[in-house]
Amino acid sequence: MHRFEIEFYETESGLQPAREFLESLNPKMRAKIVMTIELLQDNGYELREPYSKYLNEGIFELRAKVGSDATRVLYFFYVDKHVILTNGFIKKTNKTPFKEIERAKKYRADYLRRKDTQNECEV
Repeated sequence: MHRFEIEFYETESGLQPAREFLESLNPKMRAKIVMTIELLQDNGYELREPYSKYLNEGIFELRAKVGSDATRVLYFFYVDKHVILTNGFIKKTNKTPFKEIERAKKYRADYLRRKDTQNECEV
C-alpha cells in the first residue's frame, strides 16, 4: 500500500507555518498531533473523525486533544497522494475560526500558483 506523502507548505520567504506551530507545542500535544499526521499518511482520503474533518473548499483539519486542550492543523490534498499541511492553531472555540480556514485557502492558492509556475518552467 502506497502511503501519502506529507509536506509542509512553505511561504516564498521560507517560513513553514504548520511546522513552526508543531514545534511550539508542548511535548505531549506534539506527540499526539504527530501520531495523527502518521494516521493521515497511512489512510489519506479515508481518515475521518475524530482524527480528521472536512471543513470546506478542499480544506481539512487534523484534530488532536490532550485533556481539555485541542489542537488543529489544516491541510489539503495535492496530486499523487501528497498532503500539504498549511497552518495550525490551538482551538479555543467550538467552531474552527474563519480566519484560520481563510489562511489555509490563501496558502493553498499560493502553493498551487507556484507549483503551476514551476511545472511550466520544467516543460
